[in-house]
Amino acid sequence: MPSQEFNERISSFTASDFRADTITPLDELKELAQSKMKYKMELFVAHLQHKVLSQLEKYEPEKKFLTDRWQREQGGGGITCILQDGKVFEKAGVNISVVHGSMNPQQIQSMRARGKEIVDGENNFFATGISSVIHPRNPYIPTTHFNYRYFELFDNEGNTTLWWFGGGTDLTPYYINEEDCKHFHQTQKEACDQHNKEYYPKFKKWADDYFFIKFRGEHRGVGGTFFDDLDDGTMEDCFSFLTTCGYAIMPSYLPTVDKHIDDEYGEKQLQWQYLRRGRYVEFNLVYDRGTKFGLYTPGSRIESILMSLPLQARWEYMNEPEPGSEEEKTLKEVKTTRDWVNS
Repeated sequence: MPSQEFNERISSFTASDFRADTITPLDELKELAQSKMKYKMELFVAHLQHKVLSQLEKYEPEKKFLTDRWQREQGGGGITCILQDGKVFEKAGVNISVVHGSMNPQQIQSMRARGKEIVDGENNFFATGISSVIHPRNPYIPTTHFNYRYFELFDNEGNTTLWWFGGGTDLTPYYINEEDCKHFHQTQKEACDQHNKEYYPKFKKWADDYFFIKFRGEHRGVGGTFFDDLDDGTMEDCFSFLTTCGYAIMPSYLPTVDKHIDDEYGEKQLQWQYLRRGRYVEFNLVYDRGTKFGLYTPGSRIESILMSLPLQARWEYMNEPEPGSEEEKTLKEVKTTRDWVNS
């Protein structure tokens, strides 16, 4: 759904377009979204959550996503939707959060380190976003992740003083299938190219650099796109880019699920999957910005922050794949980068 179509739909959204009651009451939210970006983003992430969940549920007729609507004492709340022990998805989560309050010194210091000019004194913030991680049961289906978010600072009169968008998506295969990787990256490139032909190469490199476990010398997977502090052009320009990216997520991933859903595998493939998931855990706990921001935010909900972790993972001391094996091929691939679209 392009941003223009989304904007035209704002006034006609109903409760059936969302997984649960919106954090801001829906009638109020629709009215505020006509003029303020933070409310438009809240509406967007809630709608995208429902669309993604509806598509994932088609694979799990015997399982339902647990919908957990929570409130934050310091301001705002969220909706966490989790499926565990499914037939296709061992664990899948699609969360949204809408939080506001006063920034603490750790958050201010972190943002200043990224070049943000934040004056001393009262700094009120608003942050909303959607975050999802899908861990499949079959080792031949990759794990995927995406998140898109909006952040703003505002003064005591409610005037916005600083704003930006961020987000991205990446693919983490346990076994490298070149067609899958090319399809994922091609879909992301097409989404980026609709707005700026420089976005894909720029954000692809950013993802390669970001989703990297330095102490391992390995990327988490085969990358995707990643950006932060995006304030190019107007708010509406950035919002339009985010909506295009958000609605492109399932088309970039689900064909791979369909392709490998019936692939046969054994204990060897499962153990390798668990080892690679261990790397996923290491990245999320040591490097992930969203995890750190959540843990530094007073009143954050630890269950929602760590929903990205798989049900099962494994660590072995000095594991070395058999030379010439498919496992070694994966390990070699994640130690380098590739231009998947043109390779």
